Amino acid sequence: MSMRFVGRMVRMKMLRMSCVIFVILLLFLGALAALLPNPNEDGKMDARRAVPYSDQSTEEHFTLIMQTYNRTDLLLKMLNHYQAVPHISCIVVVWNNVGQDPPTDIWESLGPHPVPVFFKKQSVNLMRNRLQNFPEIKTQAVLMMDDDTLVSAHDVSFAFSVWQQFPGQIVGYVPRKHISSPSGIYSYGSFELQASEPGNGDFYSMILIGAAFFHRDFLRLFEDLPVSIHAMVDQTQNCDDIAMNFLVANHTGRASGVLVKPTDMRNLEKDAESGYTGMWHRAEHLLQRSYCLNKLVHIYGRMPLKYSRIMISQFGFPNHANHKSKV
Repeated sequence: MSMRFVGRMVRMKMLRMSCVIFVILLLFLGALAALLPNPNEDGKMDARRAVPYSDQSTEEHFTLIMQTYNRTDLLLKMLNHYQAVPHISCIVVVWNNVGQDPPTDIWESLGPHPVPVFFKKQSVNLMRNRLQNFPEIKTQAVLMMDDDTLVSAHDVSFAFSVWQQFPGQIVGYVPRKHISSPSGIYSYGSFELQASEPGNGDFYSMILIGAAFFHRDFLRLFEDLPVSIHAMVDQTQNCDDIAMNFLVANHTGRASGVLVKPTDMRNLEKDAESGYTGMWHRAEHLLQRSYCLNKLVHIYGRMPLKYSRIMISQFGFPNHANHKSKV
């Protein structure tokens, strides 16, 4: 009897041990399965990566517009840089090299690219070509960037978050202002112009659109401006940004722009192999812009631009814009 009892006890212990090992094995397999990717979830992730730009939220994304002329090498560098910026729906390249094909094949051969690029060939090389209401623009926000201006992804994302708070204004990095003489003649310039008002800090009345966010509706409104304004821009090959600031200020009744202080913004003009320099190098550039100010005042019948001193910075804001912090 004692031997049978001992044998039975041994078998029961082995059975219990087998059950314990089986349970532990089940737990281990369950944990391993949890670590493996879910096929259905993978499908969802792939679907999210492949969402067409037209289906992206018009509030959470923006369209980048970049006009270019005779700087193909620099353009490709810029396109590569801005591919890595979050929230871009697509990039519209305004191709002003009349009679030349854009580098579509070169760009596509370097793919695949997460952000689609659309090259828009132009029949005439005009400064205001960039201010067309292109059908590829599906987002509310537009970021316009010169083809020689590189802004860090962090700065772009921050400015986009600021624009979401000020969607009715131009939110950008480069301020300018106007001043009036006693005779009522206006002059254009930067922070070096002497302030005519008392108070702390300096002020600005325009934000240049060569590095700025604004609402796509302003593109449609720009196309509807009087022919005399379009003719002025075409005649000078200048001042489309001043005209846009007039449009926004006149439309909203507020200051046209909000200044964001960038931490990493560079001009790469000297890197272009073509050696082509921007029109702002021309001797008559500032004179033309002062001429445009007065021409636009004449067309509008008044001066709609308003001054602002607000500068929004990633390191504590708001603040006064002043010459010690000029961009």
